[in-house]
Formats: sequence, structure tokens, C-alpha cells
Amino acid sequence: MIAADANDPRGIVWIASYPKSGNTWLRLFLHHLLRIKRGRPPGPREIDRLGDTVPSIADQVALFQQYLAKPLVDTDMRDIVMARVRVQEAMVREAGRGVLPVKTHSFLGRVFDTPQISLGLSVGAVCLVRNPLDIALSLAPYLQVSIDEAIRTMGATLKAPAPTPLLVPEVWGSWSENVLSWTTDPPPVIKVVRYEDLLVDPMGQFTAVAEHMRIAAAPAEIEAAVAASSFAEAAREERSGGPAESPEGANRFFRVGRAGQWRDQLSPAQIDRIVTHHGEQMARFGYLPSESPEAGA
Repeated sequence: MIAADANDPRGIVWIASYPKSGNTWLRLFLHHLLRIKRGRPPGPREIDRLGDTVPSIADQVALFQQYLAKPLVDTDMRDIVMARVRVQEAMVREAGRGVLPVKTHSFLGRVFDTPQISLGLSVGAVCLVRNPLDIALSLAPYLQVSIDEAIRTMGATLKAPAPTPLLVPEVWGSWSENVLSWTTDPPPVIKVVRYEDLLVDPMGQFTAVAEHMRIAAAPAEIEAAVAASSFAEAAREERSGGPAESPEGANRFFRVGRAGQWRDQLSPAQIDRIVTHHGEQMARFGYLPSESPEAGA
């Protein structure tokens, strides 16, 4: 459970994952749950309002720009990294009293001897983990690259995308680096959730997430938030416009909503490359090809 002070709750709860691991889905659930608790029923195009309740640190271009000497797209990664903690301080300050859930794809570690995640400003995290064999299929259209290139990206040490006018780059690390950093002997304030388990038991898993985040919600409120953020409903909303954070021209966040697609779509050579790079971490979560679960089919 998160470590927020009951008398003065404030700080960041990180919604953390490697890209294409279900982060937007979890944020959508939290968005609906928090709005329902405030007496605000779901409206049209809620997917475009995620930043109102569960902002992404990568979207904080204006905040970052306050601490950068040059426009974001002209700034080198060292200066962006050095500004991260100051931006996190500003986000907590602007949020005031209360816990702020924030999306990140950053690994939990240091770059240029600077922490990517300020532990002093953090009260906990929910870390989503997904089978990298399936991530490769989702990451390729998201980055607008081939599956082979997506596999190379997933294996790149300290990988970070280039800055754009709309998105601040984060240091993802490789899939293994990212997962290892968040899930190795995690303290109680970090809850690890497998994407595949969300598919099989959304009500149970989302309820556990709400409890971890100390969101006091009745079963009926959680049920309504789960229904409003169902994969089918999210995909329908996305088809009518798409989340603002989606890269221009990229395919959809909510594509199929099944686990195990890799069995039919990856070549043996591609599977072997992913297992060679990430087998140790895959084994921890039951993702090796001989034991990988099927879900949501």
C-alpha cells in the first residue's frame, strides 16, 4: 500500500510500465473511478481527459521548458534528465494537498547520476508488466517501425526516444532493465500487476489497485469504472479520435486486447531474439514460450 500521510496526503503515485504494457488502460480506469467518486458520470471522449486526473510526465512540456535554456527539441538528453526532479517538484506543488497519480515509462534508476524518479516526492507506484513477445507486436506500429526494429529497441540499453514538440523523452531502458528496476524485491509501496491478469480478471485486479492506492471506493463504483474503461469501450472512443498523447500517425493504443498473439505473428527467429535478450526476466513472470499464458482470447 502507498505510504501517504493520512493527515497530510501529498506526493506522486507512479503508474509505471515499459511502453505498450497497459498503462493507458489503467489510467483510464483510475480516471473514471476518481470522476465517479466525485459524482461525475462518464461523458464522451473521456480518453482525451486522462491528463486531468492521471497526467503523464512526458506531457509536461511547458513545465520542462521552464527549466531548460533552449526549446525542448533542441535540448540534449542530459539537460532534460537534469530537469526531471524539478518538474516532479512542480507537479507535486501544483497538485497541493492530495496524492497525484502520474504516468511514466522511465526505468527506476539514475541517468547522468540523476534520479529519474524522485523517491522523496513519491509515495508509491503501480507497475504494469506485459509479455515482451506481445509488446513487440504493439510497439512496432506505435513507433512506426518494423517488428525487427521494435525488438532491437526493446533490447537497447538505456533507450530513450527523441524529443518532440509535444512529448518529453524518458529513458525507458531495455524491457529487461525497465522491469528489473521496478520489480526486483519491490517494497510494499510498489504493486506489480501483470497485464495478462488484468485481461483475465479486470474487476479483481483493478479493485486491488484501488486498495493499494488507498482509494476508498464501493464495489459498485469500481464496477462502474471497470465497465467504462473496458477494452471495447476504450477502443470505441479511440476510433472516434484517439488519445492526445498518441504519436502523430501512430496506430491505436487499444488494438486487440488479447494475450498470446505472438504465437501466430512472430517468426521463430524473432521469438529467439526476444528470449535471448530477456529470458531471465521473462522467466520470473511466466513469459517463456513454453509457459506463457493465453488470456482474453
